Amino acid sequence: MKRVTFLIPAVVLVLAVGLSSIFVVDERQRALVLQFGQIRQVIEEPGLNFKIPFIQEVVYYDDRILSLDTTPIEVTPSDDRRLVVDAFARYRISDVVQFRQAVGAGGMRAGEERLEGILNPRIREVLGAEGVTSNTILSAERSALMAQITAEARLAAASLGLEVLDVRLKQTNLPGQNLEATFERMRAEREREATDERARGEEAAQRVRAQADRTVVELVSEAQREAEIIRGEADAERNRIFAEAFGQDPEFFEFYRSMTAYERALRQQNSTMVISPDSEFFEYLGGSGASPRVQD
Repeated sequence: MKRVTFLIPAVVLVLAVGLSSIFVVDERQRALVLQFGQIRQVIEEPGLNFKIPFIQEVVYYDDRILSLDTTPIEVTPSDDRRLVVDAFARYRISDVVQFRQAVGAGGMRAGEERLEGILNPRIREVLGAEGVTSNTILSAERSALMAQITAEARLAAASLGLEVLDVRLKQTNLPGQNLEATFERMRAEREREATDERARGEEAAQRVRAQADRTVVELVSEAQREAEIIRGEADAERNRIFAEAFGQDPEFFEFYRSMTAYERALRQQNSTMVISPDSEFFEYLGGSGASPRVQD
């Protein structure tokens, strides 16, 4: 009975020691085996591994691509138009031994703080370089600036055992105190452009109206000239016809001309017309019983 009493604790102790010596590395991780703070083994392949119980410890690091959102910082481009930029970075731990030696027991939190300390100065330096304006940062040329920041950050982060894969800007805003002034300036610029457009439109309208008026005058003048020519030709043709008719029958022509004169003279608008009885005007109205006086 006493033997069983001592056997059970011994078995439990052996199992505890055996289990504490076993550890598993996930395929998404890499691990360091530490002994009294010193690196004894680097585990880069997933699977079952062993360590010395109570003497050695295992520290795990993520082997995936990680993301870091930086704290928003204020930059001043070469046009002195201050901007608040918010960036993010994609990175991975390329060398776990070098990373452990760089950050110590601080782990990923300390590593991200060190990486942010690398990124922010590079962002401020590149975006504030000579020739880089706020319009450049807000345009498609920003990709070239991001590539430059990524290259410089990758070079500086190599000493931490980190590989910076990409750096991008999430937001680019104006400081709060500059927003209203910027909006007012933009509004004034748009109003000036609108005024210029209206002035150019009015000038174009004046040119169109002047051209139209000139065209109307030219068309009317041309039409009047052609009408006068046609009228003159018609009068000439009429006179020619009259001349031919007069030449063929002078007496009939005199009769027709007298009838036309009677038609024009003897109208309702005339009141009373007194003419000498022997006037040639009534030559074709004279005769037996004809009155020399005609009343309307």
